[in-house]
Amino acid sequence: MTTDVPPETTASRATDRPGDASPFALGLLLRRAHWHAATVMAEALRPLGIELRHFAVLIVLVDRGPTVQRDLVTATGSDKAGIMRVVDDLERKGLAVRKAVPGDRRVRAVEITPQGIELFDAAHVAAMPLAEHLVAGLGPGEAEQLTDLLTRFAHPPGR
Repeated sequence: MTTDVPPETTASRATDRPGDASPFALGLLLRRAHWHAATVMAEALRPLGIELRHFAVLIVLVDRGPTVQRDLVTATGSDKAGIMRVVDDLERKGLAVRKAVPGDRRVRAVEITPQGIELFDAAHVAAMPLAEHLVAGLGPGEAEQLTDLLTRFAHPPGR
């Protein structure tokens, strides 16, 4: 099978190396940055007995309060089965509970427990030096600039 690819296209094959001009470069760099940050943050959570997927749910519960499982799926980018497993884990650890939703016997809201709040706070303390290490190679003000740019990228106006 032969395809005619213009020579100028072959020179910009997608990579995630510095200087890549392909249209996929930003996505690839964001993916690499995510993997790096997730690996570092997982280290902060490991001694606390949870994983990033658990912490993602705790973040939503702290932010929104009691949340139905279908909304946790949307908020975390997970799937129904994955959220069920995570909530089961959080319940087993005493970090969250499922409670009935008034007016709908079929739906359960997930609520963080006081023990879950304690772990959430402990995770932030444990993550602080690791987060500082993540941005140690940036210059003065660049960590704040990066955070601002990523925030605007992830939450564009009008969405």
